[in-house]
Amino acid sequence: MITAIRHRGPDDAGVWLEERAGIAFGFRRLAIIDLTANGHQPMRSASGRFTMIFNGEVYNFEALRAELRAGGASFEGRSDSEVLLAAFEAWGVDASLPRFVGMFAIAVWDARERVLHLARDRFGKKPLFIFAEPGFISFGSELKSLVVGPRFDATVDRDAVAAYLRYLYVPAPATIYRAVRKLMPGHVVSIRDPHASLPPSRAFWSNEDVARRALAAPFTGSDAEGVDATERLLSDAVKLRMVADVPLGAFLSGGIDSSTTVALMQAASSRPIRTFSVGFDDADFNEAEHAARVAAHLGTDHTTIHQTGADALNLVPSLPEWFDEPLADPSQLPTYLICRESRREVTVAISGDGGDELFGGYNRYRFGEQVIAPSARTPHVARRLAAAVLHAMPAHAWDGLHHRVSPVLPAGMQQRLPGDKLHKIGNLLREPDAALMYRSLVSAVQDPLALVPGAQEPEGVVERILRLGSPFSLLDRMMLADQLGYLIDDLLAKVDRVSMAVSLEVRVPLLDHRVAELAWSLPRRFKIRDGETKWVLRQILYRHVPRELIERPKMGFSVPIDRWLRGPLRAWADELFSESNLAASGLLAVGPTRALWTEFLAGRGASGLALWATANLLAWQRHWKPTVR
Repeated sequence: MITAIRHRGPDDAGVWLEERAGIAFGFRRLAIIDLTANGHQPMRSASGRFTMIFNGEVYNFEALRAELRAGGASFEGRSDSEVLLAAFEAWGVDASLPRFVGMFAIAVWDARERVLHLARDRFGKKPLFIFAEPGFISFGSELKSLVVGPRFDATVDRDAVAAYLRYLYVPAPATIYRAVRKLMPGHVVSIRDPHASLPPSRAFWSNEDVARRALAAPFTGSDAEGVDATERLLSDAVKLRMVADVPLGAFLSGGIDSSTTVALMQAASSRPIRTFSVGFDDADFNEAEHAARVAAHLGTDHTTIHQTGADALNLVPSLPEWFDEPLADPSQLPTYLICRESRREVTVAISGDGGDELFGGYNRYRFGEQVIAPSARTPHVARRLAAAVLHAMPAHAWDGLHHRVSPVLPAGMQQRLPGDKLHKIGNLLREPDAALMYRSLVSAVQDPLALVPGAQEPEGVVERILRLGSPFSLLDRMMLADQLGYLIDDLLAKVDRVSMAVSLEVRVPLLDHRVAELAWSLPRRFKIRDGETKWVLRQILYRHVPRELIERPKMGFSVPIDRWLRGPLRAWADELFSESNLAASGLLAVGPTRALWTEFLAGRGASGLALWATANLLAWQRHWKPTVR
């Protein structure tokens, strides 16, 4: 089981078992703090009561160590792992978890109470999968560990397949396998009897509760006070994540989030920090020049990693191995490339992920407010007529029209991939209520049940959150739905898998839970103001970088997947979508799936994302050979 995830920890391995209790721990170590044998895991507490394996980092370990030492604890090494065990001894597991600032998946055996605790950090930056059947439980950082475990049920969950086709990821707590669950972020589960059903987990931190409390008692200071408070907290979050006994760098795209993160890193450093960006030969997806200008202004030691479309295309056959549960965010390809190349020089990289979700950065939030709210008050018949108009032209035709008129459009109307956005608006106008409108806006496949025979689509986090009432505004609900779904199960899962595939640790200071708590308390004007997103982050950044280096249309970090599927990936996809392969797979309805592909090739119907998700599912099935019933 640990051999299957050697890439997550190439520096050391350890196994511990207690036969009387029927429990065994295995660990692979990526050494970051205290590179000596004092950081070896599995690790036992000073009294021997607790034995632990722990993936991730607890960044405030030095402060916790000082507090624990003042209370009488002693330490043999300098690792954060030893601090966690001392905290469990001093305060207990439940009281310790809320005190940890960091990212973690923890398994700790309490020999005195005969209980196994499994815990996951507040935003689920580190994964934790649990397989349970009567008399047996296994758990791990990736599904591939469980698959090769002593007992495993590889039956596919058809409902999870449908959810994946809609969202490009399988929403937690489900996984692609019927018998496996993800431990929810900010939760701990305590297992006393492996013969009983898996007990329910309990939350030690709830993003929804944080949001509800903050919105009911919002920040009341001035604009300047809000910017100052945010910068102070972000600076502390960044400094904590710069502690490492190995080379450290940062990803820099030149956008708001990564530039703010790098600016605060450089302000905290006495020497140039290492920064990395990836440049592509496709101008529509190339941010390298913007990043280089920001790096030059800040004085970082910058490296541009030049890649071609072929470099990314060559990675496609490896996707099912890295993503042992299907995940179809196309930015997985450039993200892997920047991780792989930066790993040649650093072992830890700091990323700017999280700013869009916490501070209202996505264009879809503005679209949602401009379209969903008024549309919900418009008769359904009128909405469906407007949808038909928007779908009357293929997405690429809208793109061409926008390109022709863009020279005379104001900056606020400049859009990347406008055809896709207009088609998304058309899809949401067909829906009966605001919750389903936003679900449509974030859906790749609009009707996944048509493709997955026997599946059901229960109400998920997006629908539940979008139906919340006061004190949540529409913007609040869209942001919270993304924070509880897309952020965790897509963005952070993607970064974890591709970075760990090359043994690189990625840290995300914007998702320090204290930053999230402050962000929820900030009134709307700190997020979206006069049509400008992430207002408070921009004000912080302008203190370090001239505005003109930053102001440009939002690009994102992706690849031209539509063009690739119709071009260099055509043969790969053609074979996956062949009638014989679909019939043999037994997972998808042959006729509707074939129609989805042929319509796409003709420039009609679903977007490239829908076909990318479907193709990746079929490629995953071919690689892992699950049981299909």
